[in-house]
Amino acid sequence: MSAIQNRYEFVLLFDVENGNPNGDPDAGNMPRIDPETNHGLVTDVCLKRKVRNFVETAKGNKTPFCIYIREKAVLSTLRAPAYKAVEDKSATDTDKVRLGRNFMCANFFDVRTFGAVMSTKLNNCGQVRGPVQIAFARSIEPVTPLDISITRMAVETAKEADAQSGDNRTMGRKHIIPYGLYRTEGFISAPFAEQTGFSDEDLALFWQALSVMFDHDHSAARGKMSTRKLIVFKHADRLGNAPAQMLFNLVKVRRRTDASLPARSYEDYDVGIDTAHVPEKVILEVKM
Repeated sequence: MSAIQNRYEFVLLFDVENGNPNGDPDAGNMPRIDPETNHGLVTDVCLKRKVRNFVETAKGNKTPFCIYIREKAVLSTLRAPAYKAVEDKSATDTDKVRLGRNFMCANFFDVRTFGAVMSTKLNNCGQVRGPVQIAFARSIEPVTPLDISITRMAVETAKEADAQSGDNRTMGRKHIIPYGLYRTEGFISAPFAEQTGFSDEDLALFWQALSVMFDHDHSAARGKMSTRKLIVFKHADRLGNAPAQMLFNLVKVRRRTDASLPARSYEDYDVGIDTAHVPEKVILEVKM
């Protein structure tokens, strides 16, 4: 598979309804917010996790779409086949690292997409700078995290049941955002894709993942999450034909309903694209 030959930027809009899109473990797993503005935040790591999970579900963790960073993975063990594949006593340590890095890129989708740091002492495969980078997502408007009490009509042990005098209810907490529309922006570099082998097939799978990744990630904690819009700017050549920030500024999200009231659905917003000012050598693609 040959690497992509064009630079891309993209804007992704997704929303959450009565859920926690990305809990902060340092704050009791409350939804992440910017404390100065109360805008909601979702980390790039969280979004990449969703992409990885979708690819693993869709491709079954099989070559060349294996996933390197996955739950309970022992990373040095996953790198061991890279060293076995290039085992040669005459090869220098530098050559082994280079060949191991090439092996990891060829076999692991997330390594050739997002990059990875694999330069530990055991099975050193160096570092890979991935062609796809995603920024933190930020809510369009301030959000209001809620801490809700919940009950469970059961206890874990008989001792707990005796201590509660026959009342088996136990209390818990649930952290949600009633509604939030989030926006993130991303970049795809053709020169870095050439280094990792990120191909047109990988790119198509990545767009698919962004479009439907929340449909395969539902849980009680995350509530109702959905991708709402994926807007892609494709440059005519590998180095690009316009500054990324100029393209991002062409996408505007505004309130359609009374801004003095809290938004509660995607229909409360208008998403506009200034198509008249898209540069001549940039192709606008609205994926959904």
